[in-house]
Amino acid sequence: MKQIALDIGLSHQATLNGFLAGPNQAALQHLSTWSGGATRSPVPTYLWGPAGVGKSHLLRAVRHALLAQGAAVGWLDAEGEPGAAFSEQWDAVLMDDVHLYNAEQQHTAFNWFINAVSPASGRPRGVLAAGLLPPSDLPLRDDLRTRLGWGHVFELHLLQEQECRAVLRQAADARGVFLSDEVMTFVLARFSRDLGSLMQLLEHLDRYALQTKRAITIPLVKSMLENE
Repeated sequence: MKQIALDIGLSHQATLNGFLAGPNQAALQHLSTWSGGATRSPVPTYLWGPAGVGKSHLLRAVRHALLAQGAAVGWLDAEGEPGAAFSEQWDAVLMDDVHLYNAEQQHTAFNWFINAVSPASGRPRGVLAAGLLPPSDLPLRDDLRTRLGWGHVFELHLLQEQECRAVLRQAADARGVFLSDEVMTFVLARFSRDLGSLMQLLEHLDRYALQTKRAITIPLVKSMLENE
């Protein structure tokens, strides 16, 4: 059966504790240690894997953790304006969706990278980046591509069905929403099982249930789909 993904914005705050690691435990542990340290290693970290494995969630979660500590963070993604100057006030640099960077954004990313790991001030910053492809396959300028692959590289993997159920159960419990085993079986057979789509699905189900003043059941899911 063809699985479908919902294109609905997320409103929940990404946290490292809210990430069900599954086969990605090593990456989660590394980021938990990295974001919790007062001094971050200048050796960069790069995450890669298919859409929906949680790369952006992890970057947003790390940014949230750093900001909560009072750290200043530089953030660059494919939607951002290129040409932003590196700030000596930053404690870390985070770069998301690097595989989508245009030439100007690549120039900005390279400048940030160099200033972060080899600063004139002598205070190195941490660099965390994420993309769809392994470093060697990134469609980027050579000097940026090789630097992204220089340090810690983690491939992220999609969750298996039991792990997807655990994600839904954990997120639903956090919202105070009850999902029966039958509902989870129904939606997992019909919707994309990547992390992003699962969270989007729960967000939409919760909202639709509140609007219609009904419990989340298989008929409600079908009604939601019919009204999309």
